[in-house]
Amino acid sequence: MNILFLCTGNSCRSILSEAIFNHLAPSGLKAISAGSQPAGKLHPRAVALLHSKGMSTQGYYSKSWDELPVTPDIVVTVCGSAAGETCPAYLGPVLRTHWGVDDPGHIVGTEEEINSAFEQTYRIIRARIEAFLALPLADLANDKAALKTELDRIGTILA
Repeated sequence: MNILFLCTGNSCRSILSEAIFNHLAPSGLKAISAGSQPAGKLHPRAVALLHSKGMSTQGYYSKSWDELPVTPDIVVTVCGSAAGETCPAYLGPVLRTHWGVDDPGHIVGTEEEINSAFEQTYRIIRARIEAFLALPLADLANDKAALKTELDRIGTILA
């Protein structure tokens, strides 16, 4: 099963999601990330945070949804509501859900406030991914409506 984490810039939240998912997921589940308007580089604080958690960022880069190596089975948008942000709408025939998280890369403040925002984003994303991985995916594979309900519920977890 391939999971696509999607946002606009593909430099922070979707990259965090891809790395956390791939770090925690069992064999057979894989995450990729992309953006509708990729920034072209990873946010340095996102990279530093992942490294501090013992996660590799090797092979990750900011990429367009036009260059996906696989067709996703599930698309998870991770754009938040800050600053009127609009999530891109993936148009393929896939199961879609929204796990909105405000972009810590847009936080202005002290180093402590910015680091705290990145940590909070990490905690929320990780809690949601752990909840996803705890689902009885084999049982839900044949019931798309039930899977969609569970995915949408997971998008409300705040850590």
